[in-house]
Amino acid sequence: MRRLTQITAVILTAVLLGMIAAGHAGFVSEASENAGEQEKPESEMTEEEKAEKAAKEAREKALKEAYELPVQTNELKSWPEGPGTYGDAAIVMDADSGAILYAKNIDKHEYPASITKVLTALLAFQYGDMSSQVVVSEQALACLGSGYASIGLKAGNVITLEQAVYAMLLASANEAAYSVGESVAASQGQGYDWFISRMNEKCAELGGANSNFVNTNGVFDENHFTCARDMALIGRALFDYPMFSQICQTQQYTIPASDTVEEHVFQQKHHMLIQGNEDYYEYAAAGKTGYTTEAENTLITLADNGEKRLVCVVLRTYGGHPYTDTRALLEYGFGNFQKVLLEEHDEEMEFSRIADGAYVMLPEKVSFEKLDREVVLHEDGTDDATVSYFYKDMPVGTCEVTVSENYYNKGKEEVQEEEPEEKKTEPQEEKKDSKERYKAAAAIGIAAVLAVCAAITAVVTNISRKRKEKRRRR
Repeated sequence: MRRLTQITAVILTAVLLGMIAAGHAGFVSEASENAGEQEKPESEMTEEEKAEKAAKEAREKALKEAYELPVQTNELKSWPEGPGTYGDAAIVMDADSGAILYAKNIDKHEYPASITKVLTALLAFQYGDMSSQVVVSEQALACLGSGYASIGLKAGNVITLEQAVYAMLLASANEAAYSVGESVAASQGQGYDWFISRMNEKCAELGGANSNFVNTNGVFDENHFTCARDMALIGRALFDYPMFSQICQTQQYTIPASDTVEEHVFQQKHHMLIQGNEDYYEYAAAGKTGYTTEAENTLITLADNGEKRLVCVVLRTYGGHPYTDTRALLEYGFGNFQKVLLEEHDEEMEFSRIADGAYVMLPEKVSFEKLDREVVLHEDGTDDATVSYFYKDMPVGTCEVTVSENYYNKGKEEVQEEEPEEKKTEPQEEKKDSKERYKAAAAIGIAAVLAVCAAITAVVTNISRKRKEKRRRR
């Protein structure tokens, strides 16, 4: 029995030693592999390897710096903390109320790259006839530099405006975007420059104040810039055009061959709209990608979860982060805010009409009573007005109303309350009387002083005279 126990112990010891040896060998092997992966000393690198290393380090530094940029909404008291992003600027806006839910450098000038094309599409929907013909010009092809997106249209090709808009939004075709601008302008009896002017005017009409567009496609130009807030306002307006979502949700589109054009087949490029893609997002409704060396990655995304409609814009975003950043931002917007109906907070009946369903968008810890507001009467002479609500200067909602008599009465009361109970200034007549009384009192005072001086002079003179008389008698 003792011998059997000894044999068993020997066998177990051998097994254990074998396992340890195997593990040690594995460790050594892994260590050797890691040692093999260690970076070469710079002295042993080729110039190409040095350049690659420098580029990698610069990219990592840019990523870190972008992520650490301040998020303005995170600095608001009681506001839910939003995620960091790997880009210079980002915004989440509620499309129906105009509330800004997330703000990171939203007014900073950035290059938009190809998300410019959503503004081009907005004007095409507003002014264009989708069945009208678009003739591709030499000028439309002149914008195509190396690496710029194109579907290969040729000068003289004739397609419909609808086909051109599909090519512009799905394939990001720059020649198609230029052709859209030319064609829509021609339909208004104008030239391409008119369309560019309308782009800037439209942006301003929507409330944008930090953009300057000089082309229809986003091909780099140092004078062609925008900001996250302005792009969100443009995206908000596109919710009014169902065709925009229809186009953006199309997975593949074909321009059939004809006497005027050869066949062109292209696909959607926005990953969050591509079914089966790892970045696909079920609530994404529409959007557009953008990239140039100068702009880095840009992305605009419209999303609808059945309860809220949001617009998310990320600008100058590094690496493969525009989609992950956008998803995180949209989830933040959908999950941290609720609609607060305005009609439930018009306790003093200042508005005789409030737009149906109008609301502000607030997080749980911010009450309606903490908001400031601005009422701007329309210039048409009516009692219609636009009311904008703010939480510490951050817009949380805008709506159209008709003001009531109570609004005007409250305004008068507020003016009266601002006046002190005892007026600091007297009426003009009282001021005049007071001034005259002061002059009279001053005159009397001066006369009294002169009289006293005269009396003293008389006494002194009299004493002096008596002394002289005494001296004479002696």
